[in-house]
Amino acid sequence: MTTDTEHVAAAGEPTLTVDELAARAGVTVRTIRFYGTRGLLPPPVIGPRRVGHYGQDHLSRLALIEELQHQGMTLAAIERYLEQLPADLDAHDLAIHRGLVASWAPDSAEEVPRAELERRAGRALDEEDLERLAAMGVVAATGTPGTYRVDVGLLRLGVRLLDVPIAHETILAARSVLMEHTRSAAHELSRLFRDEVGGARREGGSGPEHVAAVRSLSAHMQPMVVQALVTAFQRSLKEELREWLKES
Repeated sequence: MTTDTEHVAAAGEPTLTVDELAARAGVTVRTIRFYGTRGLLPPPVIGPRRVGHYGQDHLSRLALIEELQHQGMTLAAIERYLEQLPADLDAHDLAIHRGLVASWAPDSAEEVPRAELERRAGRALDEEDLERLAAMGVVAATGTPGTYRVDVGLLRLGVRLLDVPIAHETILAARSVLMEHTRSAAHELSRLFRDEVGGARREGGSGPEHVAAVRSLSAHMQPMVVQALVTAFQRSLKEELREWLKES
């Protein structure tokens, strides 16, 4: 006799209960239900025994919501941000959004024991897994045995890459390419932003009103830049794949 979770898993649907989702996401069950009532989180898939099940899309969306809150956005602003996202985004797309949003935030690394690292990863991690995560810049050893410094913004994506059937060297090379070009884009965007702020300072001085205007400009820029970067990258990647398939 199969359980609800086994039945749902066999059907290819989400398998996390609300308690498991809360533990994986590092939030409370009450928070998940609150987000659901606000429309920030899609409803769960209901199993045959009326038990709700959640999946990777819910987990990635929760991470994005938490990151947006960390950036100082209000729930109303987060609602508007999520409404602008395409309806067909999967967990991977949401993880990209979360990573780009996190790039605007201060250092998000934390030091956690191995048991907590595995809880957040949602799986056991052997020594090879830890070495690959370290090579990707997701975790790093600390001076305390069994404790790791974890880049929270990269953890979920790094864990997913552990199961990608691609050579470890290729993943690292791809990371280097992305880091190089995103750093270049960030530099140019920062220059444009500084020019805009400099113009505002010359026109309006440096009083409280100017500071508020700069903060408002930054808050409005973040979601637009994130959306633009994700959209541009996805379109460019599709074009490159089409060209590659033509040549094959």
